[in-house]
Order: sequence, then structure tokens, then C-alpha cells
Amino acid sequence: MTTTIAPDEAAHFGAMAADWWNPQGSSKPLHQLNPVRLAYIRRQADAHFGTSPTDRWPLKGKAALDAGCGAGLLCEPLARLGAQVTGVDAAPESIEVAKAHALPQGLAIDYRCGEVGALDRQYDLVTSMEVIEHVTDPAAFIAALAARLAPGGLMILSTPNRTALSKLMMIDIAEGLGQIPKGTHHWDQFITPDELEALLTAAGLQLINRQGLGWSPAKSYHLSDRLDLDYLVTAIRI
Repeated sequence: MTTTIAPDEAAHFGAMAADWWNPQGSSKPLHQLNPVRLAYIRRQADAHFGTSPTDRWPLKGKAALDAGCGAGLLCEPLARLGAQVTGVDAAPESIEVAKAHALPQGLAIDYRCGEVGALDRQYDLVTSMEVIEHVTDPAAFIAALAARLAPGGLMILSTPNRTALSKLMMIDIAEGLGQIPKGTHHWDQFITPDELEALLTAAGLQLINRQGLGWSPAKSYHLSDRLDLDYLVTAIRI
């Protein structure tokens, strides 16, 4: 099994774990992004699995994997949509916080610490939000995700684009002004949409949708036609 975990990245995010669920803390941008991501996931899942936008539990009976789950910010709403959720992350501190947060809410989420490639089953829905830019081997990471995708399943990823705008917004401004901890992003590890599509294709997947994630003072984070800051992709097995 190819190792894709970067120990320094795991330590960086593990140090942020205790503050993960504070909507005004170091993970504030993730709290702002999460509803936008979830709306995209819901739309793609409804279209793929044939469920209705009015269904209360559209993922009932589906197994979902969130790779690089952190402290469970996406796992919990996926569970509330009816999915049987597994969350895997490289930072043990994040997994402990995730378990502690889910327990009093009665959410039976299977949290695990370690490599995606160590999981021994497949999932109907595989998600990984803002993770691929933090791994040591993006191609191996995508291949591991693809191997965990069940026949007829759906994969949804998000990642920053490697552009002048992303460097300005995410590093020069967000990290420079202390909105997020310094060292959270490494611009040279950002992946362009064409590069990500090539990785998906090499892993036997087909990209079927691509949507930008934008930000503005008026709208905060929102879905956009522009891909130059951040973007989401949906893929299926060829």
C-alpha cells in the first residue's frame, strides 16, 4: 500500500483539532464552506441516485466515505441524510474530537485514523474536501479513493486551483492576516482542474461535473461558474 500521508500536514491539522467545531475559530472558513459543499453534494447525489430534493433521508441505505474528514464537519450532515458514514483522517487528534462530538448526538459514524488504502470495503459515495493538496502522492491518493468506490457509486472532491487568485486569497490574505493558521496551504501543491481530471481518468473514473467555489464580501462562499479560486468535481467509474 502506497503511503500518501504527509506527517507534517497531519501534525498541523491535528494541532487545530480542539478548535475544529468552533465556528469562529481557526476552522471558520470550513464552517462557512460546509453548507455550500453540502448543497453541491446533495444536488449531485439526487441526480445520480434518483432521489428527490425533498427527501429527508436521500442517502438512506447508502455507505459513504469522507476521506480526510478532520473532526467530522461533513460526516455528521451526511449521517443525518441517512448514510452509513465512515470518516478517515491522518490526525489522531482530529479523530478523537470527531468521535467525542458525534457521540452525544447519537450519530453512529465509524471514525478511523490512518490511510484510505487500509480500508477494506467499498462505498456508494466517496467524498474528500480540500485534502488532495495535502497528500504526498496525489495519483496514489486518487487511486485509493477509486478503489473504495463501489460499482454505480459517486465520488465528489474539492480542492483549490493553482492560480494567482488562490495564492492571493488563501495565502497572502487569509494566512497573512491570521484568518487561518500560517502553513495551512502550500500553493505549489494546489491542483488545476485539468490536472485533477487527468488523475481521475488514470484511476478509471470519468469526470461528469465541475463547479467553482467562489467568495465575495456580499455572498461569502458560494457556487460559481469560475474555477480560479476553488472548485468541486463529481466523478463516476468508467
